[in-house]
Amino acid sequence: MLKLFSFLRPYRLAAAAALLLMLTELVVELWHPLLMAKIINEGIIANNMDNVLLWGGVMVGLSLFGFAGGIINSYLAAHVSQGFGYQVRKQLFERVQSFSFNSFNRFSTPTLITRITSDVTQLQNLVFMGLRILLRAPLIMIGGLTMALLVDFKLALVLIVVTPIVFGILIWVMNRSFRMFRAVQEKLDIANGVLRENLVGMRLIRAFVRRDHENDRFATANKSLTEQTVSVLRLVELSLPILLLVMNLSILFILWYGNMGQGTGSNVGNAVAVVNYALRITGAFSVISFIVTGISRAKASGNRVVEVMNTETDIVDSTDVNQSLRINRGKLSFNNVSFSYPGMAQPALQSVSFTIKPGQTVAVLGATGSGKSTLFQLIPRLYDVDEGDILIDDTDIRQFALNSLRRDIGYVPQESLLFTGTVRDNIQWGQPEATQEEVIDAARAAQIHDTIMKLPQGYDTVLGQKGVNLSGGQKQRLSIARALIRRPGLLLLDDSTSALDAGTEARLLDALRGYSCTTIIIAQKIDTARAADTILLLEDGRLLAQGHHDELLRNSPLYRRIISSQDREGDAV
Repeated sequence: MLKLFSFLRPYRLAAAAALLLMLTELVVELWHPLLMAKIINEGIIANNMDNVLLWGGVMVGLSLFGFAGGIINSYLAAHVSQGFGYQVRKQLFERVQSFSFNSFNRFSTPTLITRITSDVTQLQNLVFMGLRILLRAPLIMIGGLTMALLVDFKLALVLIVVTPIVFGILIWVMNRSFRMFRAVQEKLDIANGVLRENLVGMRLIRAFVRRDHENDRFATANKSLTEQTVSVLRLVELSLPILLLVMNLSILFILWYGNMGQGTGSNVGNAVAVVNYALRITGAFSVISFIVTGISRAKASGNRVVEVMNTETDIVDSTDVNQSLRINRGKLSFNNVSFSYPGMAQPALQSVSFTIKPGQTVAVLGATGSGKSTLFQLIPRLYDVDEGDILIDDTDIRQFALNSLRRDIGYVPQESLLFTGTVRDNIQWGQPEATQEEVIDAARAAQIHDTIMKLPQGYDTVLGQKGVNLSGGQKQRLSIARALIRRPGLLLLDDSTSALDAGTEARLLDALRGYSCTTIIIAQKIDTARAADTILLLEDGRLLAQGHHDELLRNSPLYRRIISSQDREGDAV
């Protein structure tokens, strides 16, 4: 939690001013009962209207001064808390952006969303509360107790006994509610996860008529969240009436004892002042119960936020990185590369070695789970190898700066992901400085230009979330155009032509040969492999064979089985 206070540094002057104004407001409030005692003792009882007007005027003046201080304090507290929240969210988002895929495995998508939104909001509320009422409530208690003792020591003795007991109960409630509020945030993660899955998979849910099932899933998660929240709020709220009962009994005792003023040396004004201080202490306890809830939630949220911030980024530039290195020719070599995903006993790749010449088109074939996508993810260092080396242009990829390496690679993932915005925005996302001519050239090469021109506003057509208003093949081709606009040295297509018909795919592959880059395609179709310069055949993480179509047809039984199975599927169709 202490790490988060560093985000308040840019706002320290505003925070200091807010605290000063809060103390001013506090002093004004503590003086009121004392002035009231003077009005009663020196004005009303003494029948001196001048003293009533004098001390009454002082009370009004102080009240206006405290009111102005409170207004400015609220403004400064809001400014500091909003700025703090902005800085924390910004830092969290940048931290998540720096995660490797391995780091992402530690946190689910819903929990990251909750931590960047709900958890930061809890911290924001704590900062506002801290500058507005967090210190004010305990200081009211301490100041009220002190002033009550100064006004009338005998009447205030009961407060000396009761206040520490009540305060101890509050500390116990705060410690217990902290653990319970952490569980609340975890339940919120689960509810957010179910909600996200349903929003993303709405079409599938409708198609499979699973609405009732998903309603039950969300109802279960929602009920669990509600029950956990009610449980912790019940603890906090039940403690408040008990505390107020104790304090009100104390006030009744003060009134009873003060009524015996003739025998104790107390007077009416002093009794009224002590009762006023007791009421303020009682009100402070009411506020503290609210503060306990805020602190408990913020502490739980703060630990979750810090957990993300403290996550080590395991893939970074090495100390001897060459910032000037760029991919020029596109030669790619794997030398005895092995890799296992964290927590998995079976290696995803085992002792894989091959060399791809500059400008070649290479097809990677293999069954599901053979290591094709893993091989792709190692090239731009989305993961780092466990053993062996990957070389580009005869240089270890760890010698490249990460940004330079990835900027020179065009990567099209298996699942086409488009962003809300225009068609042009989505293509230029790969190269923000690209001109309109470059956008069109990339679209033509990706075989999507003619389709774009048929859209209502052409390149200015706004796409729905994740490109919902496009077909699978159209999304794939837009993703390819986004990669091509970078003019990459290496182009990686992870099964990115699966939704294309044979004619469109053939035209696409032909257009790619016009780019001076090495192209590697994870393919499912034999026609794609046949058009490649060389084929890599993977099985269970091992490279079984390498060569062009005719070579593998002669020498690889597995390749012949793949062709035979696709031929049978074609005959069946």
